[in-house]
Amino acid sequence: MSAKPEHYDVIRKPVITEKSTMASENGAVVFEVSIDANKPQIKEAVESLFGVKVKAVNTTITKGKTKRFRGQLGKRKDVKKAYVTLEEGNTIDVSTGL
Repeated sequence: MSAKPEHYDVIRKPVITEKSTMASENGAVVFEVSIDANKPQIKEAVESLFGVKVKAVNTTITKGKTKRFRGQLGKRKDVKKAYVTLEEGNTIDVSTGL
């Protein structure tokens, strides 16, 4: 599979946190994805961009918090994360970046 330009719109960036590092020990990788991306699109994008086989995709949407900035109310953006579980023997090195 070759990477299409749409795949770069689906996968935004890898999420590197303590929780995602613990998930990577079980063969999962965490990505920030487009808010309107669905699971089949995420699976296709990861398989074509990184050349791996995806076993499962779980998604979560974190609602943006309301915060004050200089006395004005503002809202952070909503974020969608995808927990991508890879087949046995497949790995993605997210420390190099996307």
